[in-house]
Amino acid sequence: MKPTHHPTHRAHTRTLLATALAALLLAATGCSSKADSSGSTGDGADGIKTGPGVTGKTIRLGALTDLTGPYATLGKSIVQAQQMWADEINARGGICDRRVEIVVKDHGYDVQKAVTAYADLSTDVVALPQVIGSPVMAALLDDIERDKVLTFPQAWAASLLDRDSVQVVGTTYDIDMIAAVDFLTRTKGLAKGDTIGHVHFEGDYGANALEGSQWAAKKAGLKVAGQKIKATDTDLSAQVSALRKEGVKAILISAGPAQTASLVGVAASRGLKVPVVSSAPGYAPQLMKTPAAPALAAMLNVVSAAPAVSSDLAGVRKMVASYQKKYPDSPVDSGVLSGYNAAQLMGRDLEKACESGSLAREDVVKAHRSQSAVDVGLGTAQNFSDKARPASTSTYVHKPDAKAVGAAVNVEEAHTAPGVKQYLDSRTQ
Repeated sequence: MKPTHHPTHRAHTRTLLATALAALLLAATGCSSKADSSGSTGDGADGIKTGPGVTGKTIRLGALTDLTGPYATLGKSIVQAQQMWADEINARGGICDRRVEIVVKDHGYDVQKAVTAYADLSTDVVALPQVIGSPVMAALLDDIERDKVLTFPQAWAASLLDRDSVQVVGTTYDIDMIAAVDFLTRTKGLAKGDTIGHVHFEGDYGANALEGSQWAAKKAGLKVAGQKIKATDTDLSAQVSALRKEGVKAILISAGPAQTASLVGVAASRGLKVPVVSSAPGYAPQLMKTPAAPALAAMLNVVSAAPAVSSDLAGVRKMVASYQKKYPDSPVDSGVLSGYNAAQLMGRDLEKACESGSLAREDVVKAHRSQSAVDVGLGTAQNFSDKARPASTSTYVHKPDAKAVGAAVNVEEAHTAPGVKQYLDSRTQ
């Protein structure tokens, strides 16, 4: 005997089913949104595994930059160079048949603003080809590692090493300062017993640079007179007076362009005409249009993991020509090369991850770490396979030249300074 269903009962059942279906759809929508921000992955229509920042049509990258703080000129150059790279890539069909987008957030070199910007940005990008500032990176390290977001800092402190998801491109500040001390002893006549000054920012940048200069100075029988400053210090008269009293025969500086200009300008005006060597972030071509230009040309050299943008390297020449065409009113400085290089390297990582079938964050990191000799034609080859060591140990030496592209020329090509391997071995033991 078949059961009898009352019409009211059937209507009630249909209502329950409709309600349940609506709840399931709502839950599915909610779960999908939540999954995107928490890092879960899925398969695209083309069979490529995806995750946050990646859809079937786009790959979203993030940039935490400084457009309004002490490194505003650098930030602008890096942003424009990386956008140029993205435009070039997209004109060729993108990466993994997806269009590359770069989402830019300005933190103004304010750590709290950067933390807030990262929280906003990190839910929907697969990687970060640009984060400016050692203090910013120090605040974000744990979050970046937790989120498995491959990140290329525009900062070169050794404290950023030994993280799967964070890659210092090129050398670290300490290695460059070892090269700087070697340069001074080889070419500027410094001898055992001499004192060199080292003016440096507080924080990881300055501390790491000082670590390198002190190690190299000890090996060479030199003394180091350190002068710690803040990023807001732009008049270095007091520091010059202190170093003059110390009888320094040369000065190292690991700060920003404004500090370098003040240091060299004041030193020259007070008769302290000694060689000065700057870390790469301490020089910008705009300085050669300031009153300090003659002193900079006479006294300054710069140590850097990258060649000068006036280099004869074919890749650098091509980049400079493209940048000048795209941004005719913007100077071509070291930020252009640094930003474009980082973007090119990130592109290689994404392409390798695509070839392996996954653009999920953790697989982009794996693709990156699988490479031990990456050369995009913009300097030296990079080894990404050992997270505990810098990607390169080779340092260039530049000098200011107002007539050159980027207002700098190479004085010495890339080389690994004596003692660098011993120094790195001592750090990793």
